[in-house]
Order: sequence, then C-alpha cells, then structure tokens
Amino acid sequence: MNKSVNQLVTILFAGMFLYTGCAKQEVVKKDEPLVSKGTAAKPVDMKSKSPDSGDANTQPRVSEEAKKSEKPEVLTATSEMKTALEKIYFDFDSSTLSETARQTLSRTFDVLKQNPQLKVRVEGHCDERGSDSYNLALGERRARTASHYLNSLGVSDQRLSTVSYGEEKPNDLGHDEASWAKNRRDEFIIIK
Repeated sequence: MNKSVNQLVTILFAGMFLYTGCAKQEVVKKDEPLVSKGTAAKPVDMKSKSPDSGDANTQPRVSEEAKKSEKPEVLTATSEMKTALEKIYFDFDSSTLSETARQTLSRTFDVLKQNPQLKVRVEGHCDERGSDSYNLALGERRARTASHYLNSLGVSDQRLSTVSYGEEKPNDLGHDEASWAKNRRDEFIIIK
C-alpha cells in the first residue's frame, strides 16, 4: 500500500514537471494595413431612398467608404514606409554589399531621413546551407553591414538595431539556387 502511494506521488510530480515544461509559444500576428489611400465618405441621403427602391449596393458601399475614412493617414503612411524599405540580397556565403544593395540602402536612407521618428530593425537571413551557428553569425554580419552602411549615410545608431535569424525564416521554401538566392537577404522592419 505504502509503495503504491509513493509511486502515485512520484508519477504526479513527474506529470506536473512535464506539463509545466511544455509551455505554448505565443504567436504574434502583425495586422497589415487595409487602406492604401484615404478618401472621405460621401454623404448619402437616406430619406430619398427607401430600402425597397432597388439600389441594393447603397448600404454596403457606404459601410466600405466609412471604414476607409477611419484614420487613413496613419495607415497610408505606415503602408508606404513599409513598402519603401526594400529587402537587399547577398551572394552565397557573403556579407558584402552589391551595387544594387547600396542603391536600395540609399533609398532606405531617404525614407529614414524624411521620417526622423522611425526606428528600424535590420534582420539578417541566410539560406539553408551551412550549420545553424554559422548561419546565425553570417546573418548577423549581413545585418551589421547594412546597419554600418546606413550609419555612413547619416542614420544614427539609436535608430537602428540588428538581429540574425540565420536560416530560420526563409523567404522561399524551395531547395534550389533560385530559392536560396531569395533567402540570402536583409529585411528592414519599422519598430516603434
């Protein structure tokens, strides 16, 4: 009897440790802006048309226009800034900026110059070839290279941060050279 109670207690404690050790990972979902250009809602004379007047599109159109009129400037600015911060790409096993990457970073600098309140996280990525530790280090070198280049153009260190994801967040899941080329990149994420 005493032996079975001890076994039961041991099993319960082991179960509690396993349960607490398997915590769920919280997924953060970023909402993409739905409005690209702000438009004012057009007033509709509801008295002149009855629900039976045959114009079934009036009410849904008003609802859509009303949704569009809610804070369009904020959504437009954020959307335009996100699309203006283009990705840059690297050659295999390299953190050297190509001429195309330098031109892209110059356009990124222009956006940052026009919006001095923005802070940007430079995310370095790699393709699947190489070890995890090597790819993390290479991704960090790529992110720092872009960050240093933006510094040289005049962006303050306080506005830039870097992180490496190595091969963990591929842009293309394929296993060929074209896919790998898309994964060897830096992305620029606006942070608040």
